[in-house]
Amino acid sequence: MLETIDLECTRGERQLFTGLALRVEAGVCLHVAGENGAGKTSLLRILCGLLSPTAGSVHWTGQDIRKLREDYWHVLSYVGHLNGVKDDLTALENVRFAAALAGHPTEEAGARHALGAVGLAGFEASQARFLSQGQRRRIGLARLFLAREAKLWILDEPFTALDVRGVAALSTLIGEQLERGSIVVLTTHQDVPLPGRVERLDLHAARAPG
Repeated sequence: MLETIDLECTRGERQLFTGLALRVEAGVCLHVAGENGAGKTSLLRILCGLLSPTAGSVHWTGQDIRKLREDYWHVLSYVGHLNGVKDDLTALENVRFAAALAGHPTEEAGARHALGAVGLAGFEASQARFLSQGQRRRIGLARLFLAREAKLWILDEPFTALDVRGVAALSTLIGEQLERGSIVVLTTHQDVPLPGRVERLDLHAARAPG
């Protein structure tokens, strides 16, 4: 279970949200929605432990993630809206590097399978700098195929730059992960049918004082 208690986030002079209380159970997809500037990415980064809240706390299975530290990151797979792809590495090297960085090192065969699953078979040796934005996005998402044991997926605009087939493949993958009892938290501005049990959180953009 993922839970937030009286969560508050202030960036500069803007209070993005306050008193936010969430409770997301196993097998649930939480769709975080809201206009630009509402704090969607900030919330996801707080849930990952990458950004400290102004107030409040995030709990995983009843424990504050600040105390769990590495144990929490081990059950977490995060894909940000920036792909985290290194231009000077090949597609295959990027997947293996990202997997190792996340604590899920994989052999070459596993990385090749992940790239094939996202439609990048034949591009394993291609340097990322020469790939399209959609292909680079697929490299970033390939790590999810190597993180099926993770109990929590946090995905920031995962469908961006994907074609119809890519959207369908990712939706299927998310559905399968939910069936395993994992939690998926995501943002998307696209009208994508999300699988499984979906709950929605709407954030509203705040205005700076004055």
